[in-house]
Amino acid sequence: MMTFRPLNRQLSLTAASLFLCMASAPHAFADTAREAQARFRQDMAACNSGQSNQDTATCRLEARNALADAKRGSLNDAPGKYTSNALQRCNALEGNNRSDCESRMRGEGRSEGSVGSGGIIRETVTVVPGK
Repeated sequence: MMTFRPLNRQLSLTAASLFLCMASAPHAFADTAREAQARFRQDMAACNSGQSNQDTATCRLEARNALADAKRGSLNDAPGKYTSNALQRCNALEGNNRSDCESRMRGEGRSEGSVGSGGIIRETVTVVPGK
């Protein structure tokens, strides 16, 4: 005689774990929404204090757009994304110019200035032996 108890137990355990996963999903979403709201309040505070390096209207628009993207789950603040974007700017260059650009984007050399002051100047020195 065949018995199906192990299969029923397996299905029961699978159903229970699926239920637990689904039950925790709203909490994860609530945490993400809370974090997005907190970030929005920080962004708006920076806009209102004048510390954002943007005019107030643009800053507020960007803060609202970031909140909307966070709610949709499309706000990507992954580590390394900033560096990846910076390195893509070097793709237009060739040869030594490109490798020098990439080293500057990785933080090598000297930097001065800020976005608020109009730009960041990055400098590396390459010694080329005489002929």
